[in-house]
Amino acid sequence: MSNYILQIDTATEICSVSISADGVLIGEYAVQEVNVHASMLTVYIDRLLKELSLDYKDLSAVAVSKGPGSYTGLRIGVSTAKGLCYALDIPLLGINTLDSMFEGYATHFGLADDCLYVPMLDARRMEVYMAIFDSSRNSVKDTAAVIVDMDTFDAFPQKKIVLFGSGANKLGELLSDRKHIMIDDQYRHSSTYLSKIAFQRLQRKEIEDLVYFEPFYLKEFVATVSKKLI
Repeated sequence: MSNYILQIDTATEICSVSISADGVLIGEYAVQEVNVHASMLTVYIDRLLKELSLDYKDLSAVAVSKGPGSYTGLRIGVSTAKGLCYALDIPLLGINTLDSMFEGYATHFGLADDCLYVPMLDARRMEVYMAIFDSSRNSVKDTAAVIVDMDTFDAFPQKKIVLFGSGANKLGELLSDRKHIMIDDQYRHSSTYLSKIAFQRLQRKEIEDLVYFEPFYLKEFVATVSKKLI
């Protein structure tokens, strides 16, 4: 019997749900619209299950992109995933958003020798959430919130560096003089990139504690008040 895993990613402006069978993608539903995550996430899950002629009871686990990313998006995705796991009594698999981004990039575009790969998520202004991986899939720098400047990657002068994701797309002008740095704008975020990692985690029984699991916000949420209201 196949291990069907429901995969949820609401860490960005894209609301994406997908289902894999034994680590192989079999279906996806994704929409890029502002503020639809709360109202449409469960609708998309229902639609996808029906399209694949599956029922909730067929699911072996739920995988969720745990962050970093949008505070609101992460709360919605994680709470939905936890609720389903409670109701269905199945495991929850929490996966770092940047890890899944790197996996997706490697799968779709391949990895060149002697290159470093930097998945990035926009964290407003010149700050990004980022991690660094090498072409052997080793972690070179763990997930961190970084204010990017012209010197951010000077520790790797002999390496070609590939930046991708929503955080990278705003850095073109800033890093234009750094010829060893390439910004790849072909990357498109998706829950489908959770498939391989989720199945491996399920096989190794690396599951989350439903009581204590929370999104990986990385930074504390800071509420702001519009100047119009002051």
